[in-house]
Amino acid sequence: MYLVSACLAGVNCRYNGGNITNIVIQELVKQGKAIAICPEQLSGLPTPRACCEIVIAENGNRKIATKDGQDFTKEFVEGAEKTLAIAKVIDVKKAILQSRSPSCGCGTIYNGTFTGNLKKGYGFTAELLIKNGIEVYTENDLDKLKL
Repeated sequence: MYLVSACLAGVNCRYNGGNITNIVIQELVKQGKAIAICPEQLSGLPTPRACCEIVIAENGNRKIATKDGQDFTKEFVEGAEKTLAIAKVIDVKKAILQSRSPSCGCGTIYNGTFTGNLKKGYGFTAELLIKNGIEVYTENDLDKLKL
């Protein structure tokens, strides 16, 4: 069983109200081989919602905020924790998450300047899953998985 980002499975849950359907991932869900989640929706954030990126707070810690500085760290942490709880209940070993996202990004995320530039890093959910022994991939890594 895989855990997958709901937006990749065709659910309109992205910050802008849309999705980025990946046919392979959508088919995994249809076949019952994957469960689709959206950490942001799990935390109660609406869809659509403000665009967020991981930025460095004045105290040096990472936080998730909008371009105008509104802090959504609490919600993103809550969404990550709820996602992990679901993963544990269904004994997930692998996740396929949306690349670049402040929740789901794995290896590369937006750099916090809201300019579309990327940097090495992990979204809050991806990082928590990895710390708990779950292998995390993005939609760009499907060739590495034997689906």
